Amino acid sequence: MKKFISIFILFAVSLTLFAADAVKLPEKSKFKLVLLIGQSNMAGRGFVEPADKIPHPRVVMLDRQGNWVPAVDPVHFDKRSAGVGLCRTFANQLAEDNPDCVIGLIPAACGGSSLVHWKPGIYFSATKSYPYDDAVNRAKRALKDGTLTAILFHQGEADSRNSRVYHQYLSQLIDALRNELGARNVPFIIGQLSTVKPMNSGKKRVDAAHRLCALENQPAGFVPSDGLTLNPDKIHFDRKSLIEFGKRYYKVYKEITSKGAVK
Repeated sequence: MKKFISIFILFAVSLTLFAADAVKLPEKSKFKLVLLIGQSNMAGRGFVEPADKIPHPRVVMLDRQGNWVPAVDPVHFDKRSAGVGLCRTFANQLAEDNPDCVIGLIPAACGGSSLVHWKPGIYFSATKSYPYDDAVNRAKRALKDGTLTAILFHQGEADSRNSRVYHQYLSQLIDALRNELGARNVPFIIGQLSTVKPMNSGKKRVDAAHRLCALENQPAGFVPSDGLTLNPDKIHFDRKSLIEFGKRYYKVYKEITSKGAVK
């Protein structure tokens, strides 16, 4: 069985490498971009299985070098522990609902980052990056080819001890990104922290800030995480739950766009 799985993975990777040479982008209006920001649960820490290495024919991702390649997990490269995330499920559903479009994922989440690090010019040593600046630069590079359709956000664990300023910082981040990217009408979708364990007072404040920011910064939405389960580390959502979370993010996205404020 292990030998079969190994052969299958090699076959899938070969298909991916072959497809990478054949990536052709559509006209700008038909290339829908999705920016991915936050910390490790957005980057994804689900354990990768063979199916996660098979790309959708119309879903691509911006790699570390700024090239468009077929989207396979791990989409992110913030840390060696990067694995399955919620973004491919979101993108696959978006592609299926838009058969004349290609979906482009822009990975920019940084595991362990606080909102303090999501400000211009701030360096985050754990990922050897500038989270805010890098996200903006990668998004602007992607915008040369496509149109920003959604910003997916999952973060808050790192700020639960400094949660009294969380609402202010998140509001500032949303406003800054929309200004930088010319994205006033782009949905900003916020995922809830894990509810596996009862939230302490800090996480409750973060949760309240997430809900309030979703109301105050329309078009925006809040995605519940009830019922989702964790990896053995008891910190990160597991693969099954991240796939489900991606479906929930997409459901909220459709609810937002169906209101007619966003095309």
